[in-house]
Amino acid sequence: MKKILHFLFLASIIFAITSCSKQAKWNHEQKKALRDALNTYREMIYLQDLTDPEFVIFTDGVAEDIEVAYPVYTTFVQLPAVDDTLDMFVVTAIVEQLNESASNMRHIYPYRTLVKQGILPDKLSHEEQHLFYKCLAQKVNNYYTSPAEFLSDIIKSDTSAQSQIGKFQAECANDLFDWVIEVTEVDIIEPATTPSTQPKK
Repeated sequence: MKKILHFLFLASIIFAITSCSKQAKWNHEQKKALRDALNTYREMIYLQDLTDPEFVIFTDGVAEDIEVAYPVYTTFVQLPAVDDTLDMFVVTAIVEQLNESASNMRHIYPYRTLVKQGILPDKLSHEEQHLFYKCLAQKVNNYYTSPAEFLSDIIKSDTSAQSQIGKFQAECANDLFDWVIEVTEVDIIEPATTPSTQPKK
């Protein structure tokens, strides 16, 4: 009798664990809803420069992180600040990629865009471009306390941050390629004061 009771007790534990495991898994519709939410970040800075396959890999990684952190779908969607939580996972994933390789800075400041802006010379090799982004990343890391702080400033389009980054870009371009950004000075002419044309009373 004791053996039977012991067996039933173990069986109930195994059943409970199995049930929780099944309940924890996100179903197809829930996973699709999460993917749809992540797709709305396609035009976000950094992500907009990824190719479609790169973006799919990125969102797959974020979705996996969320599913691990919140095994039960309802726990995630019922969070008081679920949108902020989603933002946090996306930004964290971008920061991780920036930490992995300095060359990923190119997704924030694409090479062709920098050429059009006159910040970099045309026809740089991949190795030269890598050196530039490595230089830029080092300056950013020295200036900011964390990559997350840097990314936050860029997302907010902070003007002082943009100005500082522009200075870093110019310094790297000059140090590596003797490239000087020419700034054309424009003379501001004050408009001449014209006498009043109102008729005298």
